[in-house]
Formats: sequence, structure tokens, C-alpha cells
Amino acid sequence: MKRSRTSKAWMQEHLSDQFVKRANQEGYRSRAAYKLMELDDKDKLIRPGMAVVDLGAAPGSWCQVVVERLKGKGRVFALDLLEMHPMHGVEFIQGDFTEDAVLQQLENLLGEQPVDLVISDMAPNMSGMSVIDQARSMHLAELALDFAQHWLKPGGNFLVKVFIGSGFEELVKTMKPQFDKVVIRKPKASRDRSAETYLLGLGAKRDGKTGV
Repeated sequence: MKRSRTSKAWMQEHLSDQFVKRANQEGYRSRAAYKLMELDDKDKLIRPGMAVVDLGAAPGSWCQVVVERLKGKGRVFALDLLEMHPMHGVEFIQGDFTEDAVLQQLENLLGEQPVDLVISDMAPNMSGMSVIDQARSMHLAELALDFAQHWLKPGGNFLVKVFIGSGFEELVKTMKPQFDKVVIRKPKASRDRSAETYLLGLGAKRDGKTGV
């Protein structure tokens, strides 16, 4: 089969992308690494000694950034439906975050340890039907928020990928009472034409796990 014009154009754009080139040169698993770097440089999310949970971690570029910035002090827990090649300093679970059994597996790994930072770059498998894809995306963001609400320490932070559209404003409203501050971030490594953006909850107001 011949490639469609759309797929050819995407490949051409991808290969000429400055962040793709940098990732290849600097040893990161994907261009997404630069999104987290920019966000962390601005908001100081990652510090040595932290416990960090990365949801939707594969292929692992966000984990790479977290491990580097923890400087060997802290723990990283990662989860994804897809396989991720092992990485030193990362405890990885392969499974579907929407399934209770997989969530339980992650919670068992955490034990009684509340976390300092939850980051989620999860996205659904796109069907091409915008209404369905948006609903699935918001559902993943809501599940990530629910997890963060139960496991973040007081003062902890939550970063989640969302797509501007139906349900976005409602999610912002849901987050606001739970954090000292909620901001919207669009890193330079996010393509301009993409509706992708990031919601950042700074300073969790309570630890849902312990009820503080």
C-alpha cells in the first residue's frame, strides 16, 4: 500500500522537528522529554529525595528526565499499557490504568508511601472520532486526578496532559479546590496545531490517603 499524503507529511514534519533531532542526539527516548524539562525549569516540580509516579510512561522519556533530576535520591514508579524498556531507578508496571487490578498493583508497589509528584502523559488510542477521543482523554485525566488526590502528600504537585475541548473547563473547576494553585501550561515542544496542553495543580491541599 502507498502511504497517504497525510502520513507522508506527518513523517516529513516529524523528521524535521527540532525536538526529535535533539532527542536523537541527546539520548532521550522521545521528544516529550523536552516538555517536562521546560515545565520543571519553570515550576520546579522535581527535587532530589522525592517519590514520583509517572502515568502513561512509555517509552520512558519523562522517566529519564525525572531520574536525572532526582540525582540518585528518590523513587520513580511508572505505569503504562505499553511495554517500556527497563530503566535504572524506575519501578515499572505494564498494564491498563483504567483496570482496578492494575491500579491495585501500583498501590501495592507504593505501599504506605505517599508521593510528592504525580505526572500523567496518558492519552487514549485515537479512534479519529473527536467526540469519542475527547471523552476518553478526559476520563484518563479524571482517573489520574483521582489517583493524585488519594496519594499526594500535602503540598504535592500534579501534572496532567489534557486536550482543549469538552470537559476541559469542568476538570479545571474540579482541580481548583484541591490545590493552592492551578495553571495551564503549553510547552514549546507541544506542537502548535495540537489541542494538547497541560494542567498543573500546585500544592495539594490535603493528603487523601491519610485524610489530612
